[in-house]
Amino acid sequence: MKRNAAGGEAVGGKLIEGAAVSTEGLNKEALLERAFAFAFRWLVYAQIWEDPIADMAGLEIGEGHHVVTIASGSCNALSYLTANPARVSAVDLNTAHVALGNLKRAALLHLPGYEEFRRFFGDAAHQDNVDAYFRHIAPYLDERSRQYWESRGISGRKRIRMFANNVYRYGLLGKFIGLAHLVARLHGENPRNVLKATNMAEQRAYFDAHFLPLFDKPLIRWLTSQPASLFGLGIPPAQYEKLAGGKPMATVLRQRLEKLVCDFDFRDNYFAWQAFSRGYEKKPEASLPPYLQQAHYEAVRVRVDRLSVQQANMTDFLAGQDAQSVDRFILLDAQDWMTDEQLNALWSQISRTATKDARVLFRTAAEPSLLPGRVQDSLLAMWEYQEARSLELTQQDRSSIYGGTHLYVRRA
Repeated sequence: MKRNAAGGEAVGGKLIEGAAVSTEGLNKEALLERAFAFAFRWLVYAQIWEDPIADMAGLEIGEGHHVVTIASGSCNALSYLTANPARVSAVDLNTAHVALGNLKRAALLHLPGYEEFRRFFGDAAHQDNVDAYFRHIAPYLDERSRQYWESRGISGRKRIRMFANNVYRYGLLGKFIGLAHLVARLHGENPRNVLKATNMAEQRAYFDAHFLPLFDKPLIRWLTSQPASLFGLGIPPAQYEKLAGGKPMATVLRQRLEKLVCDFDFRDNYFAWQAFSRGYEKKPEASLPPYLQQAHYEAVRVRVDRLSVQQANMTDFLAGQDAQSVDRFILLDAQDWMTDEQLNALWSQISRTATKDARVLFRTAAEPSLLPGRVQDSLLAMWEYQEARSLELTQQDRSSIYGGTHLYVRRA
């Protein structure tokens, strides 16, 4: 079992290296790209950090649609089922993300009910989750996903035990958030305290008094000036300078944190709870991703067979689809990794497989769309950039870690 699980991770490692490493040799840039690719071989996101409400508002997913998305933690792929599409195809380079998506599918189908499902992925910190896995989920998992969860990680424990110890503290992003908390505490601040705010005015006051001064601290300015320090946010070396835009990285991160704390009420923003409590709020009325909300449970459960999760490069996956067979494309921030050659190969397949009213949505670490000047004019001419709508969606994205959300619509 260990051998097979390792084999799956090796496949994922090769796919990630092919996507993230474009510089040859042993110079600093090449070494950073390889370090980034290595870090992304393991679990990165226990929860996806793109807002599915903003996604669905921009994409206008409807009945009969075939949605193709990058899986990441599969939260959004499952949440799209609330819009009743005919099919959701989720692909990912990362073995752990595929295993997580398949775990969620099997849990929806085979756990006894909503309370057990919410305990597993909402609380994600109870021994009963491990027992429920072996009793209700494991017998129905595909072989590779089961091998992943039952093999042992660096700690020596079976990976499924993450769900007995708060899975949201794990993964590359979970560790990054934990490190950010540690650095804040070294400077006398506990980020959890911001969640005591009872309204947005108190959220703003807390940010100004407690978070704002941190970004002038020498240690924080130095740490954020190192490209490797942002691997946990999914920022590859190739995107670091574009994200900074000539400004100190501490300034950019301060602006993103300010949006997270000050632009959305914590009662409606589970991303803030993940950032500051490293988990979801425990109240019954807590803000949760759509797929975890009780109001959507039965609909998502009934439709979960429409979701497939598989390990693949997005361009290669689309190359295997029929022409004009995909209605909605969600690329997350994967294009930030890509060379011009990779971008053109991807958009060639997107344009071939797109239906006549197709929509493409993606995010970028920096603010502008990265396509103009990089993707061939003949390909971009087939698509209309929705500039005003993209700005609205950027402002609506509660996760607040991306510079831009971008929407392209197929021209008639």
